[in-house]
Amino acid sequence: MSTIQDVARLAGVSPTTAKRALREPAKLNPETLARVQRAIEQLHYETDQRAGSLRGGQSSTVGLIVGNVLEPFFAHFARTCARVLAEEGYTLIISENEYSAARELDELRRLYGQRVSGIILRPGYGNESRDYLARLASRGVSIVEYDYLPPHSSYPAVMLDNAGAMREAVVHLHALGHRCIAALGTYDPVVLSEERSRAFPEVMNSLGLVVPPEYRRVTALNEDTAYTLTHELLALPNPPTALIALTGMQAIGAYRAIRERGLGIPDDLSLVTFDNYTWTALVDPPITVVEQPVEAMATATAQRLITLLGGTGTGQETAPQVQVFPARMVLRGSTSPPRVLAT
Repeated sequence: MSTIQDVARLAGVSPTTAKRALREPAKLNPETLARVQRAIEQLHYETDQRAGSLRGGQSSTVGLIVGNVLEPFFAHFARTCARVLAEEGYTLIISENEYSAARELDELRRLYGQRVSGIILRPGYGNESRDYLARLASRGVSIVEYDYLPPHSSYPAVMLDNAGAMREAVVHLHALGHRCIAALGTYDPVVLSEERSRAFPEVMNSLGLVVPPEYRRVTALNEDTAYTLTHELLALPNPPTALIALTGMQAIGAYRAIRERGLGIPDDLSLVTFDNYTWTALVDPPITVVEQPVEAMATATAQRLITLLGGTGTGQETAPQVQVFPARMVLRGSTSPPRVLAT
């Protein structure tokens, strides 16, 4: 990889003059500037932006930790963040924690090794990373959380109104006549400590319903575990008549299991999922979804971090500590009044 010293030697100028050709070209005479530019082109020289920003006192690199790189929600979120940050001159490094605070600790250390100036974090479940995160903040690393807010978190955050969204989903199914409803995941303070699973039994209770013990399963938020859990729930003597997937990837697993059991949607089983992924509108029948405003949430998150870094984040100076976005229920053909399943 060519250095600025290589450029200077080829152009027959000092390294200081070569640097000035990049930073202050108007201060060089045209002939000297042309020699340096020819050397840059010949050597395919590219500036080391990371080194330059570190010498200036702040890195132009930002870390983004997602829960699962396979989840389209996070892909859309990352793309939007990258676009907003690039407009302010920041480069994004993407990592994942697989929803685990223990895994997250390793990723935070790697990002700090890259001397990132800020971190956009989808926190993992558990407490293993909290002390190190506080240490990073004390060292001047700006932190914004999104999608999940750990208990007692002190960092700015951008969230979906998960409790309100879950209420919409359950109320919709209840209005259709469903009483045996299962969510694909039960709240657990370590394994699954997020608001959707926490809100589900509370909403059920508010409607005079209970979640049977056999429906309560602590599980990870991925396709394979949702596939297994759906099979287990539908094999029960009194199976649910409606399922709520907590993520779009869970919905894929549930859909596979339902089809494998030869059941029809919605005749045998109603299905609702969070996340309005493309496939949900293409299957027959299309799936009723709880849609997150991903673009708006990602934009707000990136702008919040830019403001913390001293940039020009639009409107974030007056933003609340936790910004909450509403969901939108998109009703499709996967939900209908229940009928008794054959055993």
